[in-house]
Amino acid sequence: MTTQQFLVIHMTDATASTTLPQDEDRRMLDSWAQEGMDAGTLGIGAPVAGRDQAKSVVVREGRTIVTDGPFPEFKEWFAGYDLLEAESIDEAAAYMAKHPTAVLGRVLILPVVKLPWEQDD
Repeated sequence: MTTQQFLVIHMTDATASTTLPQDEDRRMLDSWAQEGMDAGTLGIGAPVAGRDQAKSVVVREGRTIVTDGPFPEFKEWFAGYDLLEAESIDEAAAYMAKHPTAVLGRVLILPVVKLPWEQDD
């Protein structure tokens, strides 16, 4: 069995106007996590702080610019991440469909790839 690693980004409503009841959210999350641990699919992951604690960093013309959040241009907020191991992106998507974020927001699944200089010749 050949697996690939996937980065999952959890996106939610930036206003947090849509929520699940806490007991339903926790039930779904616990079931999802247990399934992933049992299958060896679920790697590290965590929720992240709200946008009021976020910073943006850019370097322009040798100058570092750090900007405080929130970022009003966001319609969705990056709420957390997970690393998964799966045989395909379709398998990862089927697993992520069971996560509460898939019900309330959006789950982005990105294959982890090597940098160009890390490629096998």
